[in-house]
Amino acid sequence: MKKIIISTIAVSALLFTTSCENDFDTDVKDIQVSKGNADFSKYVALGNSLTSGYRDGALYSDGQNESYPSMIAQQMKLVGGGDFKQPLMPDNNGGLLLNTLAGPVQIANTKLFISGFVNGSPDIKNANNNTATALVNTILTGPFNNMGVPGAKVAHLLAPGYGNIQGIATKTANPYFVRFASSPTTSVIADFKAQKPTFFSLWIGNNDALLYALAGGDATVETLTPPAQFTQYYNALINEIASTNAKGVIANIPSVTSIPSLTTVPYNPLTASVLGGGNVTVGNATIDNLNTNLYGPLSQILAAVGGAGRIKPLSKTEANPLLIVDESLPNLGAQITGAALASGNPTLIALATYLGATYGQARQAKAGDLVPLTSKAEIGTLQTLPPGVPASLGAKGIAYPFADKYVLTATEVTDVNTTIDAYNVTIKAAADAKGYAFVDANKKMVELNSQSGISFDGVRYTAKFVTGGAFSLDGVHLTGRGYAIVANEFIKSINAKYNSSLPQVNANNYSGVRFP
Repeated sequence: MKKIIISTIAVSALLFTTSCENDFDTDVKDIQVSKGNADFSKYVALGNSLTSGYRDGALYSDGQNESYPSMIAQQMKLVGGGDFKQPLMPDNNGGLLLNTLAGPVQIANTKLFISGFVNGSPDIKNANNNTATALVNTILTGPFNNMGVPGAKVAHLLAPGYGNIQGIATKTANPYFVRFASSPTTSVIADFKAQKPTFFSLWIGNNDALLYALAGGDATVETLTPPAQFTQYYNALINEIASTNAKGVIANIPSVTSIPSLTTVPYNPLTASVLGGGNVTVGNATIDNLNTNLYGPLSQILAAVGGAGRIKPLSKTEANPLLIVDESLPNLGAQITGAALASGNPTLIALATYLGATYGQARQAKAGDLVPLTSKAEIGTLQTLPPGVPASLGAKGIAYPFADKYVLTATEVTDVNTTIDAYNVTIKAAADAKGYAFVDANKKMVELNSQSGISFDGVRYTAKFVTGGAFSLDGVHLTGRGYAIVANEFIKSINAKYNSSLPQVNANNYSGVRFP
């Protein structure tokens, strides 16, 4: 999945879903519907890309029409719910062009699709060469019931000017909110309150951790919102919502480290076949060359300077781990340089300064490290190297260590999950304090990731990339079927809290991953 070009407004979000045996326990044909003690006449949904219907790495109209809030709204109509208006994109290409003072600016990526298969694996590409086709010159006429804003963190929903087109250049505005903000100075929460909703849903906070995780835990690319700050903003948001006296439902945050975008690419994808482009003989020769000129000498030098085990020679028969930078390790760069100079090996002596500067915090990846889907395309691409350094040493993740942004280390995984746990304490406390219905998305994500997954009328869904049916091609957002599973979790929580009997939707009636 690629990000919006604004770092703080990167494409976002996360997912979860339903029970493990058969969650379709309410037949829409037979149920006697009731609104209970809730009023669904004006339902407004707040959130980020998951709420908007974002999927396949983009926001496009067909995906928006299968957003989980729109599904919930259709069920609410059975008991007096009103119309549900969404800020639909102009086409199904995805991607967005906005007309700024500086001229048209492309803001987001176009959607992903499977163009075919290569060696049995789906070949995923961007539509229209990643170029948006529709120029958006005018602000859409609202108000809109679906106020999901792709890329938004909790604090963004409170920020005035978050929909000001001139703020895009300074990274203080969101291009998606620009499209439907009531004015350049408004905030998401202000436009929400102006609609005087009778019922709301809120699923926000995923991006406060997700964007950092997808950036490999590199704080120079994305930040992890501190729990205390998250609590401050979340409670401020809840207090603003509560001032409307609307009833509603809020969801917590699933572990972002269990989504396909972070669990599909193994930490050890370097087999002889991969290194040889499908030719094992070529791959074995590549391994011999790497072991002779890099891995062997480096492993010996590291063992001598206190870094034993960081790097070991590659195997011809086993899958080999990626080469990465781990900034938590002591930097042995000076020691590596010194040992190379003292080695007596002319090649090592010539490369001594380069080796120390490049491999001082390098190690091979290990179980527990997570590789984002977006990093897969970078494996083996060439890093520009200083003059005199063989170009073959520039193969990223193979001979040149992957930078921090390409891999979420096991330590960073723990940090992210611990932070999410703290976020979820805040969210549950807010639901209890205000008397709102609560969706335990984190628990449901665990069920989706189980071996059995969940099933609806004989169709099984899991968190497996592409074939699991619930996640779209970006590995973060859901398919229409996945969003239907989410809608049912919200519906079940609403019914339990407000004594309503909204029927669940049939997930199998919605779209999944499209194959050629």
